[in-house]
Amino acid sequence: MLTSLLAQRVLGWTAAPDRFLLGGRRWIPRWRFQPATRLADALRLLEQVGPEEYAMGAAESGGYWAMVRVAGTTAEAHEASQPRAISVAVARAFGIEV
Repeated sequence: MLTSLLAQRVLGWTAAPDRFLLGGRRWIPRWRFQPATRLADALRLLEQVGPEEYAMGAAESGGYWAMVRVAGTTAEAHEASQPRAISVAVARAFGIEV
């Protein structure tokens, strides 16, 4: 559900049952965009957002943290994986409850 919401609200893609429609008659299968588990996809999401400021790092407890500021809204996330921390922080910055 998080992936679909991020694709629609943040990237402007349209969600279809088995794919995301990117516009201009282009699409990708859903399995190819997994920002909560793949670091490359999480960074693609972060790059597309164009945040005013962001920071990330490893927590002493063994997890990861990410902070993102988009359009004056700052959001943070502390998660077990780095891709999920980035994705959740971006989602929160856009008002998506996770």
